[in-house]
Amino acid sequence: MSAPYGIGIVGVGHHLPTQIEDNETLCQRLDVEPEWILEKTGIQRRYIARPEEHASDYALAAARNAMAMAGITADQLDLIICCTFSGDYIFPPLSAKLHHELGAKGAQVFDLQVNCTGVVTGLTVAADRMLVDEMVRNALVVGVELNSRYVDRSDVNTAIYLSDGAGAVVLGRRPQGEGIQASAFHTDSSNYEAVRMRGGGSSYPAMNPSREPSADTMEMNGIATWKQAITHLPTVVRRCIEKAGVTMPEVDFVIFHQANLRMIEYVVRKIGLGLDRTYTNVQEIGNTGSASVAIALSEAVQKGLLRPGSLVLLAAVGAGFNFGASLWRWHLDTARSTK
Repeated sequence: MSAPYGIGIVGVGHHLPTQIEDNETLCQRLDVEPEWILEKTGIQRRYIARPEEHASDYALAAARNAMAMAGITADQLDLIICCTFSGDYIFPPLSAKLHHELGAKGAQVFDLQVNCTGVVTGLTVAADRMLVDEMVRNALVVGVELNSRYVDRSDVNTAIYLSDGAGAVVLGRRPQGEGIQASAFHTDSSNYEAVRMRGGGSSYPAMNPSREPSADTMEMNGIATWKQAITHLPTVVRRCIEKAGVTMPEVDFVIFHQANLRMIEYVVRKIGLGLDRTYTNVQEIGNTGSASVAIALSEAVQKGLLRPGSLVLLAAVGAGFNFGASLWRWHLDTARSTK
């Protein structure tokens, strides 16, 4: 039995560091030229958190921005999901600290770790909870990463991509037919080790001084990641569209995980859309992991790129490899929301 209401996005927000690293600065530590990074990734610069800043600081700032747009207070939140692989601690969950800092007395909390697919997954999980439990009125989904804390800045395989930041989305009740229409997910674990950070896990505990230094930094096989993304991301997008009962030409706007501009360009062409129907910020911001979809969505809203009634697709790929897509019937009048 379907709910007599829809679940839609009622607020978005984001927060970025003030410290910026351009390709010229980064290349002082790398054996490549700035032009090579631009040709390979499309990335011109990335944002780096300062030593005294924490993931919780960014999550809190983004959450407050999203809640302000939604017009809700902390006591109206019934669910908080933090999507991250670089929280303040291994445990307790970052969502618990966010709950405390916001003063959200009654909300259920948990962290969700599916790497860069986090926000797409978190939004679907939250929407599902809200559709089956009428007591869940509003949900806050935050994607946040301080990737710079886990990257060897002299490693060309990771340093050219990764960046810091947070994005947040508030979900609320909408009239039936608005909001989330469908979602689809896929996992191909055949390259499970292609992107990893071993240090601190139970196989490579922090108390083991004999582990190799590389265990404490992010490791990435770029070729394997590229192949996974261009193979499965279009497939999961098409499956989501089919589940919603629409066709690709009916999709008005797409926001992808901002991993690599060249990858986005390839996938957009492969699904038969033009670049005029997507928004990218990876050029200026870099890859902010779990935060990237929420940050890009927040910026697209700020720029007034989404219109009421539009079908908006969110899609991402994360380590493991995990793929997710969700389709939303947009309702926010973003031109008014951002004034």
